Amino acid sequence: MKNFLRKPGLGFVMAIVVAFSILESCSKDNSASSPNTSANQQKVSLFLSDDPGLFDKVLLDIRKVEVLVDTCGKTDDDGWNDRDRCWWDEDGDHDRKPKPDSCQVWDSLGIHPGIYDLLTLRNGADTLLAGGHVHKGIMKRIRITIGDQNSLVKDGVTYPLRSVSGQSKIIVRVRHDEWDQLSSDDLQLWLDFDIQRSIIDVRNGHFVLRPYINVFTILKMGSLSGRVTPWEAYPVISVYNNNNDTLYALPWRDGNYKVRGLKVGNWNVFVNASNGYKDTTITNVSIQRGKDTRVGDIRLHK
Repeated sequence: MKNFLRKPGLGFVMAIVVAFSILESCSKDNSASSPNTSANQQKVSLFLSDDPGLFDKVLLDIRKVEVLVDTCGKTDDDGWNDRDRCWWDEDGDHDRKPKPDSCQVWDSLGIHPGIYDLLTLRNGADTLLAGGHVHKGIMKRIRITIGDQNSLVKDGVTYPLRSVSGQSKIIVRVRHDEWDQLSSDDLQLWLDFDIQRSIIDVRNGHFVLRPYINVFTILKMGSLSGRVTPWEAYPVISVYNNNNDTLYALPWRDGNYKVRGLKVGNWNVFVNASNGYKDTTITNVSIQRGKDTRVGDIRLHK
């Protein structure tokens, strides 16, 4: 398994942990309220979460969120690979854009536009990004419009964060069976922004945003949580399975961490320690549908 987060510098990791110690997302978790669902509508809630990377902050300017609904209920394009889930909406990208179809409708969701610090949304934290009522049907894509006030902070220095060639709309492809269904007309989904894969350091402090977004649910998938001490070991946690699926966690200062969106099955937990402390691995942690699996407290030693 390739561990992208394995070799942080000591001072760098310390700065990250300190910067992350205050959770700022709570002020953004109220979407515009909507009336009761009518016969030809369904309710949609989209939550934003984060799979962290080694930065102090990642600030994303989110302006608009829409969903593409097939009102005829067609599900004939669900055979794609997860690697093709997300991309920038580019002119002329006809192969991946939906063909003109009277059944397909783009519906806007209620959202509080603004700048979201993605790195506060870790260890089980999230925020209600968008919600509202849309046409009844099969939701196939999510379109996120990004403003121009995107940036990141690394080692205390702020850098602009730009798309590859000025695009402003991120497309996220979703399958009809990936949503949590609270009722027949009440659906929810979590968008997990994979920071480590989404930000490319192209040269000398010039960073490009190439979005890599996973999706997960609370009812259909599981989670893993635990506590790693001491804080002075600056642990970086990798959770991986035999299918090369890997998610990351950076614990809070008290050592607590949580990783959500895990498929049912056995997972391994690798703790990468610094400051002279030894790494450790826990294998075959069983993840169950809709449940949080608590891993025993891990005390690292030199």
